[in-house]
Amino acid sequence: MSKKNKTEHIEDDQSQEQVLEQEMENKEVQSEEVSEETVEMTEEDRLKEELGKEKDKFLRLFAEFENYKRRTSKERMELFKTAGQEVIVSLLPVMDDFDRALKELSKSEDTEMFKGVELIKVKFRETLKSKGLQEVEVAVGDTFDAEIHEAITQIPAPEEAMKGKIIDVIEKGFKLGDRIIRHPKVVVGN
Repeated sequence: MSKKNKTEHIEDDQSQEQVLEQEMENKEVQSEEVSEETVEMTEEDRLKEELGKEKDKFLRLFAEFENYKRRTSKERMELFKTAGQEVIVSLLPVMDDFDRALKELSKSEDTEMFKGVELIKVKFRETLKSKGLQEVEVAVGDTFDAEIHEAITQIPAPEEAMKGKIIDVIEKGFKLGDRIIRHPKVVVGN
């Protein structure tokens, strides 16, 4: 080979080596870019997962807070309904005394006194009724229910049909709102 050919051949080899080196560098750069994208995708996925967890935590906390508000509101409403329960319970014996007084006054001939006491009793009852007091309805012959009635005593039933039924009502029962604050005291047939 001539010098000229050798030089060309060497130059060709050098240029081929340079091309190969450039290709290798390009491949390395591309592989670095791909690995960076993979890292970025992984970072993005990780952030999405963290965001999902935080959203879930937030929703659970929000739901707990809503339940707390609802429960507190319900308790407050019940408190308002029964706020005067202690006072009303202490006034129930006065109501019983009015009933006894009217029963005795009906035997006397003084109708004016009877009417006066009756007016006071009605006004007193209406005032308590406006505060939520209701009488528990109990009649002779009703079936005894331990959830509602308080049995003071049991007596032999006058008839077979009166067994397990209320024979007499000794004291009226009252409820405030939906809660029974005094159970009616009854005599039950046995």
